[in-house]
Amino acid sequence: MKLSKQILAMNILSLFLLNLLFTRMVSAQTDVQTNFLKEDTELASLIQRAKTGIVAIGTFHFNTKPTVQFLGTGFVIGNGDRIVTNHHVIAAIKEKKRLFNLRIFHQNLPGKGIKATILAEDEFHDLTILKIEEKTLPALPLEKKRRAAEGHKIAFTGYPIGFVLGLNPTTHTGIISAIAPIILPSPTAKIINGKLIKHLKEPFEIFQLDATAYPGNSGSPVYRIATGEVVGVINMVFIKGKKEHVLKEPTGITYAIPVKFIHELNKSIQ
Repeated sequence: MKLSKQILAMNILSLFLLNLLFTRMVSAQTDVQTNFLKEDTELASLIQRAKTGIVAIGTFHFNTKPTVQFLGTGFVIGNGDRIVTNHHVIAAIKEKKRLFNLRIFHQNLPGKGIKATILAEDEFHDLTILKIEEKTLPALPLEKKRRAAEGHKIAFTGYPIGFVLGLNPTTHTGIISAIAPIILPSPTAKIINGKLIKHLKEPFEIFQLDATAYPGNSGSPVYRIATGEVVGVINMVFIKGKKEHVLKEPTGITYAIPVKFIHELNKSIQ
C-alpha cells in the first residue's frame, strides 16, 4: 500500500513537471512569435518613414523623348532642402552641360519634378549634395558617431530599375558583411588610371553589404534597422562579366560609402 502511494506521488510529480515544461515551451514559442511580429512591424514602419525622404533623380525637358529620364536615387538630409546622391549619378549631364534639366522626383511632387542645383561635390568619395528651392521634404537622420559594425542589420531603399515600377521605391535588407579599405584591383597595368592610383595612395573604408543592389540604386541610403539612422550610401555593385548581366546574374555584393564623408561634405558648405 505504501509503495502504491509512492508510485502515485511520483506519477503526479512527473505529470506536473511535464505540464510545467510544456507550458514553458509554449510560452517561449509565443515570445519568439511576438518578437518576430514586433520586428516586422518596426521594420515596416521604418521603411514607410524612410520612403518619405527618398527621391528619384533625373532630368526633365519637353524636347527630349522621353521627357523624363531617370539617373539614380537620392535622399533628403538637413532641413529638408538638401539631397545626397552619388557623384557619378549626375556626372553625365554635368559633362554635357545639361544641369538646367536636373530634377528631383517624388510621389508628393509634381509629375515633372522640381529643379535641383549642385551645392557641393566630392568626386573622390563619389558624393554630391544637391539643393532644392521650391519645397522641403522629410529628412533622414544621419548616424553622428561611428557605430556601424560588421554584422549589423541594414536596409536600403531606392529605385533599382528606374521608373519601371513608377515612383515606388524598393527596399532590400541584409547585413554589413565587411568593412575594409577601398581598393579597386586591376588585372593589368594597362587599365590603371589616375583615380585608381589615388585610391591606392589614400584608401578609405567602405562597407560591403550582402544584399543585392542594381545600377538604379546608386545614391540609395543605407540605414541601420535597429536605429533608422543612415550609415552609408550605395555607390557600386560587383558585376560578373558585362554590365548588362547585372539584372539576370546579380552577385549579391554591394558597396556603400560611409556616412562620415556626407558629414564632411555637408560641413564644408555650412
